[in-house]
Amino acid sequence: MSVPPGGSTPADVPATRDTWPAGTRATTGRVPVLSRSAHDRDHLGRLLDDPTRGRPVRVLTVDERRAVPVTEGADGPALVWDEQSALPLGAVYLGEADGVPYAAVRGERALTVNGRPVDLWAGLREVGADLGDLDAGLLAEAIGILEWHERARFSPVSGAATTIERAGWVQRDPVTGTELFPRTDPAVIMLVHDGGDRCVLGRQAVWPPGRFSILAGFVEPGESAEAAVAREVAEEVGLGVTDVRYVSSQPWPFPQSLMLGFTARADGDLELRLDPTEIEEARWWTREELATGRGPEALPPPVSIARTIIDRWVAGDLG
Repeated sequence: MSVPPGGSTPADVPATRDTWPAGTRATTGRVPVLSRSAHDRDHLGRLLDDPTRGRPVRVLTVDERRAVPVTEGADGPALVWDEQSALPLGAVYLGEADGVPYAAVRGERALTVNGRPVDLWAGLREVGADLGDLDAGLLAEAIGILEWHERARFSPVSGAATTIERAGWVQRDPVTGTELFPRTDPAVIMLVHDGGDRCVLGRQAVWPPGRFSILAGFVEPGESAEAAVAREVAEEVGLGVTDVRYVSSQPWPFPQSLMLGFTARADGDLELRLDPTEIEEARWWTREELATGRGPEALPPPVSIARTIIDRWVAGDLG
């Protein structure tokens, strides 16, 4: 099965010996950056006709390319929110923080937002790693729920156009009355090591030359995440694995994946046997090669869980 988008991203930056890991700053901490959150999703609030309870609401505009308004400050980038007196038509309620409701809506780019200047319009891949916890969590949620609305405008039951309810968290089939809820597709992403100082990194043919990442794939129906790890590794590089250990997870709303991160130890024959329909190239890399800049030309950027897992393994934090 092909590596899902969370396995790597088009925003990778070439590495040099002086800028390793991966030509970008190393990730810090144990939590993938898109797993951070500082707001209450307030599930009970979604049951109300007006989840803002009459309070002003901060609204984030997301354009058709998933870009949002950003301002560059002394402490780094921040999202530009539009404070409105009520929840706008078509907006999706995201939750609240410190008593302030937040929402997201599709819209067009502008140079200002409610009089506030916009320095740039950027996507989650570009700024997600540098945002504060509140903005990062809200942006990941906003992209995910709005992408669901784009892809679920018609009922899979009757084919009728759906109506939106519960502040954007339910779509209803007007013919059958069926309620439709946002979906998330689980995918596994795993660093395979030899129990020592080597790990497997691979690349797909569609990626830019020199870009490598850890292996990944979607969980199939009736399959556990651990079984998916073993199956994907066997299919893609011909290795058996044992000692499959969960590391962490990360939402990857492109459009609706939840990346489940693991490590796994190769068992038995360590020769790689690639499935050319899945992996164009893969090889064993040592910790020293990765730590000293003698690894691949490019790896996933800090916004991805792939990068977090690689950095933690290089640092000796994961086996």
